[in-house]
Amino acid sequence: MEKKSIRLASHAGSWYSDDEDKLNGQLSDWLKVATITFPDRKARAIIGPHAGYSYSGAVAAYSYKHIVPTGIKRVFVFGPSHHVSVDGCALSTQTHYETPLGELTLDSEVIKKLYDTKLFGKMTKSVDEAEHSIELHLPYIAKMFHDQLSTVKIVPVLVGSAQKDQSEQYAQIFAKYLDNDENFFIISSDFCHWGKRFSYQWHDPNHGDICDSIEWLDRQGMSIIETLSPEQFRKYRKKYENTICGRNPILLLLHTIQASSGKWELKFVDYAQSSKCKSKSDSSVSYAAGVLWPAGDSSNSSSSTSSSSSKETKTKKKEEASGGKRKREKD
Repeated sequence: MEKKSIRLASHAGSWYSDDEDKLNGQLSDWLKVATITFPDRKARAIIGPHAGYSYSGAVAAYSYKHIVPTGIKRVFVFGPSHHVSVDGCALSTQTHYETPLGELTLDSEVIKKLYDTKLFGKMTKSVDEAEHSIELHLPYIAKMFHDQLSTVKIVPVLVGSAQKDQSEQYAQIFAKYLDNDENFFIISSDFCHWGKRFSYQWHDPNHGDICDSIEWLDRQGMSIIETLSPEQFRKYRKKYENTICGRNPILLLLHTIQASSGKWELKFVDYAQSSKCKSKSDSSVSYAAGVLWPAGDSSNSSSSTSSSSSKETKTKKKEEASGGKRKREKD
């Protein structure tokens, strides 16, 4: 029997509440406010933020609201690395992940199969616990799968930089899981990190104030991601250098979609900024919620959804998102 080893919830109590009842209540409140874009469609992957919950928790709810847990046995979580350089992808060495809402079990069998390909590195426990991009999704996973915590398993994947051919190799591996509806994929990413402290201050006055210019830039990226083309997303990144921290996990998803046997549709359903930048001395981080469905499950969707839900979010976040340490905004 494999010896139990637990990754501690190292960011609980700072980036989000470590109190079970309080955290559960916050997630419930955000999920109540969030809407489902297409109720008759079953999502197969989501893109969601990983900042402190006082900043991004409400936006993440718009992604998680689309999860239908029934029939899902395994959840892959693709997260970027913020603290160590990762060549390709790395996997956890732990057997369980702690959350204030209960433990999540890692799929050791699938992880071993991935290791056996010789394409994956290993995350040490210290690297695993220092990284927040995967952890910030764990309470939502525990919440959405609370009736299946004893059976659903997770596969955390730390995604670093990779050449196109390397990304395509990983995509061939993950595509077979995407093609099977027993699997679900969560892609962890914030969008534009704007300000001097992020070494990024792109502003096109043709698009209005700095905050409006940032939103235009992010929505350009979101629209390109919706085309499902990794090549176009690379061109966008090269042109604008938008500081999307989860660009590598997003690229891996897009390559995986290309390698799969199905036809897919991805739409962004919510967007917000941590603050509204008006001057060069300001800073902000953007958050977006995206959903992937098999194409043709329902009526044709419209990109205008993203714009309308953005207005709801701006009002909602003023009412619900308060407090929080400044550091929790940054990633």
